[in-house]
Amino acid sequence: QVQLVESGGGLVQAGDSLRLSCAASGRTFSILRMAWFRQFPGKEREFVAAIGWTSGMTTYANSVKDRFAISRDSTENTVWLQMNRLKPEDTAVYYCAADRGPGSVLPREFDYWGQGTQVTVSS
Repeated sequence: QVQLVESGGGLVQAGDSLRLSCAASGRTFSILRMAWFRQFPGKEREFVAAIGWTSGMTTYANSVKDRFAISRDSTENTVWLQMNRLKPEDTAVYYCAADRGPGSVLPREFDYWGQGTQVTVSS
């Protein structure tokens, strides 16, 4: 099992920056990739960004690729999501996820999830 704990969410104004952290523990040697997802009220969880745990290769949703950056430190078992130029439409609960194998960026492909952290961007 892998446990994931997110932190860093909060209330910011449009144009501000925020950095989310996700600390992984447990059988972290089994992780192949990690990702961030977000969920708007009443909507399905959607992909934001992913990173290879050893390769460091990154993938982004088109809606964030010029504003958000995912990074990791596999020795510290931590992944971050740097969010810049935040917009009110970025308001959502952000989730960290880990996967033991390769696959698509669909939520069902990921094996482990954190509890989520709320990000609210005021206009």
